[in-house]
Amino acid sequence: MKRKLFPLAAFALALVWLMSTGLPAAEAAPAAPAKKAYVLPIREDIMPPLVYVVRRGVKEAMEAKADLLILDMDTNGGRVDVTEEIIGILSRFPGRTVTYVNKKAFSAGAFISFATGKIYMAPQSVIGAAAPIMASPTGGAQELGGTMEIKATSAISALVRANAEKHGHNPEVADAMVKKTKELKLDGKIINEKGQILTLTNQEAERNYGQPAKPLLSAGTVENLDALLRQLGLSDVQVQRIEPSGAERVATWINAISSLLLVIGIAGIYIEFKTPGFGLPGIIGITAFAIYFFGGYVAGLTGLEWVALFVVGLALIALELFFFPGTMVLGLAGIGFVLVSLVMALVDVYPGMPGLPTLPALRPALDTVALAGAVSVVCLVLLSRLLPQTGTYRQLVSQGTSGTVADNRLQATQQEQLGAVGIVLTPLHPGGKAKFGEEILDVMSEGDLIEPGRTVRVIGHRGFQAVVAAA
Repeated sequence: MKRKLFPLAAFALALVWLMSTGLPAAEAAPAAPAKKAYVLPIREDIMPPLVYVVRRGVKEAMEAKADLLILDMDTNGGRVDVTEEIIGILSRFPGRTVTYVNKKAFSAGAFISFATGKIYMAPQSVIGAAAPIMASPTGGAQELGGTMEIKATSAISALVRANAEKHGHNPEVADAMVKKTKELKLDGKIINEKGQILTLTNQEAERNYGQPAKPLLSAGTVENLDALLRQLGLSDVQVQRIEPSGAERVATWINAISSLLLVIGIAGIYIEFKTPGFGLPGIIGITAFAIYFFGGYVAGLTGLEWVALFVVGLALIALELFFFPGTMVLGLAGIGFVLVSLVMALVDVYPGMPGLPTLPALRPALDTVALAGAVSVVCLVLLSRLLPQTGTYRQLVSQGTSGTVADNRLQATQQEQLGAVGIVLTPLHPGGKAKFGEEILDVMSEGDLIEPGRTVRVIGHRGFQAVVAAA
């Protein structure tokens, strides 16, 4: 019996000893990551440059896994198409969204406010007056009339109601801010008379109506953004403010001429590949492509990875033309890389998006690149036929350290080259290189493709370049 009790007594003694000395300390639980809030300024008129600011801010907030996105709003409104684009961008953010009406949210500002989960207002702030208007030819604005007003009002009202319903705001309030024909009556009190457009002060917007009682629009009045964060229970949150830069306004103009920049870039690089040395065409082409990518980068579309892919593509094309002619693999891969980078430079991709971009997301970029490609083909055909016969060609092609060659020396040299027989070094389509004795010249065919290793004869000149035919 004693033997049977011995293990139990030993276990009890061990348990008492562990309790008296303390159990081994458990590993400390990892600290919860600090919450983050991003503040986006909605300032001045709602115009295209603001889209770039909002897109950049939303993407940065998504990459940082922010918990809250605050729109710090003080605007008289702006363009409806820009407003719709901004609302679409805000819908990408997976966390909480809040509008803080810092002073006023008129027209398009009110539309955007309804696209956030909560609306808070500063003391003496106002929101509303969202009826559509049209820009006047002399500046300023003028009211719409007739059928145009009915159509515009109906479309905008539906947009605002849809966002109000999605985020738990009263769609009747949204409707009354857009439609003059809308009477808003709650708890037997007329909030907005028919024929008027609803505009609310901060006190009016936070009054409770209905059963159960619910604020008309605003979740509360707070003094500033710090007070707002305390109201939301985020007093210790990490706050990141997105600041607009002048580059956004410049990028608006750049993206408006993106197709033209592509045409200039393609033409410049083409001429550079077809002429000896490195000169003005190459500088112009590279500059045009750099401006193109800069516009997409500032707009929040492209990343540096697509710029790198574009450079790799050009390098592969150069290797195909000058070092490994006829392989085709390098050239096709380079062309593919260049096309992909040019398209993706204008595609709006957000952090965490699964899979490849959809066709609707790709379509605007594909249209831009396709248009530029079609125009470039026409321009290159004209350049290949007309440019060598012009005086401008001599200025584009660098010859010697000074960049010019005396006419008599040039004519004598070209006369000596006539009838010379040489071997093709790179594919002529139509430009390339051929070796005549110990001298390597930049030559061009009359349009036919001539493979490396073929014998050719100089039959004439176009500008500085020798024209050859198969011997």
